[in-house]
Amino acid sequence: MQKFLNIKGAAAAAFEGNQLVSLNGIKTIRAATATATTTVISYEDGTATTITTAATTAFSVQVQLQEAVKAALETSWANPVYDVVLTLTPVSIVNA
Repeated sequence: MQKFLNIKGAAAAAFEGNQLVSLNGIKTIRAATATATTTVISYEDGTATTITTAATTAFSVQVQLQEAVKAALETSWANPVYDVVLTLTPVSIVNA
């Protein structure tokens, strides 16, 4: 069963306000620094989802995404989508 985070926020360039992000095959979730503006979810197949927000504090977006992944995977298989509202509104979410 596929599982997804539904990242919610205000619509902006490169982000329509809701974005499904796959939880299958996640290898890492990381930000380059504690105050980075991008957090990257890397997958086993070499693809990545890059989430851009305002500058974070103490890896706040990375930590929130990690906690959301854990919570989503703990839900029943009958609940494939887990809604997340990040503390910092995404400016863009790019899957590549």
